[in-house]
Amino acid sequence: MHNNEDCPCGSKINFSQCCEKYLTDKIKAETAEQLMRSRYSAYVTENESYLKNTWHEDTRPEKIDFDPEIKWIRLNIKNTEQGGVNDKQGIIEFIATYKINGRAHQLHETSRFTRNQGDWIYLEGDYPDRGTMTQKNKQST
Repeated sequence: MHNNEDCPCGSKINFSQCCEKYLTDKIKAETAEQLMRSRYSAYVTENESYLKNTWHEDTRPEKIDFDPEIKWIRLNIKNTEQGGVNDKQGIIEFIATYKINGRAHQLHETSRFTRNQGDWIYLEGDYPDRGTMTQKNKQST
């Protein structure tokens, strides 16, 4: 990912001015949505350390396996509940579009975020067609 490219999170802002500052730990996400967008960018750039550092210890995997067949295409935030600067919890529903062998697929998730020592972290996600899943049975954004 080049610094002068648009951020993968879909903000239409330069990567260097958007998610890169979170991925390099120069700044912490102030909202659950910022964290969600930066985690999506971390999947695009295969930044395992950032994903693990922003994942609740109770649901965090030991290792994140990036599938070389997956090409992340687009992030669409559908809904947010709480998750603001002064909130302790937040929920974000999103659809992440990706391609495998040129064929488009979608990951539809409602993610739950919480604060850990003041910092936003990813807790777990619900998948509308499959119910609640934690890392023990599904990796997530």
